[in-house]
Amino acid sequence: MGPPETQYVEVGDADVAYQVLGTGPDLLFCYGLGSHVEFNWQIPLVASFLERLASVFRLIIFDRRGTGASDGVPRGSVPTLEEWTEDIAGVLDATGSEEAALLATLDMGPIAMLYAAMHPERVRALVLMNTFARYVEAEDYPIGVPEAVVDMLLEGMATSWGTTDLLAGANPGADREFLERTAPVTRASATPRTAAAQWRYMLRHDVRHVLPLIAAPTLVLHVAEQPFAPLSHGQYLAEHIDGARLVVLAGGDMSWTTANQVVADEVAEFLTGERPEVEIDRVLATVLFTDIVGSTRHAAAVGDQRWHLELDAHDRAVREQLRRFRGREINTTGDGFVATFDGPARAIRCAGAILDATGRLGLHLRAGLHTGECEVRGDDLGGLAVHIAARVGALAGAGEVLVSGTVKDLVVGSGLEFASRGEQALSGVPGSWPLFAVTR
Repeated sequence: MGPPETQYVEVGDADVAYQVLGTGPDLLFCYGLGSHVEFNWQIPLVASFLERLASVFRLIIFDRRGTGASDGVPRGSVPTLEEWTEDIAGVLDATGSEEAALLATLDMGPIAMLYAAMHPERVRALVLMNTFARYVEAEDYPIGVPEAVVDMLLEGMATSWGTTDLLAGANPGADREFLERTAPVTRASATPRTAAAQWRYMLRHDVRHVLPLIAAPTLVLHVAEQPFAPLSHGQYLAEHIDGARLVVLAGGDMSWTTANQVVADEVAEFLTGERPEVEIDRVLATVLFTDIVGSTRHAAAVGDQRWHLELDAHDRAVREQLRRFRGREINTTGDGFVATFDGPARAIRCAGAILDATGRLGLHLRAGLHTGECEVRGDDLGGLAVHIAARVGALAGAGEVLVSGTVKDLVVGSGLEFASRGEQALSGVPGSWPLFAVTR
């Protein structure tokens, strides 16, 4: 589909940048800090997410004043929430949208909630993701974040905005490529001082009083495990907006990583009643999961700079062995890899070679393998076989290649030898499974 043309609408004494793509009912995407409508398209996963939405909706994207491609605001000055709602109104007017659904994330959530309460005739539906009505703790809001923690968060924002370190904290499941592509877009969206000033304002605002006034059907999406965005904030929104529905997303990523591509399907189903069709191929494959044992503890011991160098060396070593053994990289998990093979024996030998190569770097990996039918969705992989391989890998010890009984049975006669690890229950998978460690 590709990037659309950037256009501008005058709001007050500033120009607000926006883009329009796709056909269908109108969906206004309120992204917020970190967005730049021109440069978002340079991040493949973000581009894929936007195109997915545009396959169902007429998607309208914009940067609010003070961010991205829109005019900045004077240093030391932050628009009010009411002034920022004018950006929404101006973009909807400029695109000829009489009624739109709003998808608002993070710092744009309070602005979208206020707009939906002020202009119910313009808002067909509201989708709120990883956002809040109030962020800071109060006597009548005990689920809020303590003031001291907020101060630390803002101090960190001012010193690390636009870095891969900050992005990694906000997206613990993201791979290195995503972080490195996203960091410059974040820097283009706002300077550290501007970002900290706007976050300082947003995190100390309170729009709880408008929640009973929201009449639009509302979907609340919130990740399960993210200290920056406690799940209790999403639960509060769902409880205090009449008829709102809460969907808890797995993991803790706040941006459009691989894990959060499912958001496009959740939005489509909520607004249209149907999930968009995805072309699915089913293939028999051996799935390999690897990860670094004790990575968090090791990273803390060696420091961020050394850890990033070690991660880069780890990635190169794993990819070299995948190339040697004709494995197909599916994605990375921060400190691990997911790959597939068309032969289980070659997958086992590759896993052993990966453990050897990374061991020479001083890293201790573990690996798990299972063979089964997988669903191929573009560049991604799904299905029960993938979940089983992940659970097998989680049970492996440091320096161990653990396989399911299915894999062991398929490589009879290959010369590979195994030691039984007994019958094991795999979290979320019915029954018990015989597991075997490769003896090397």
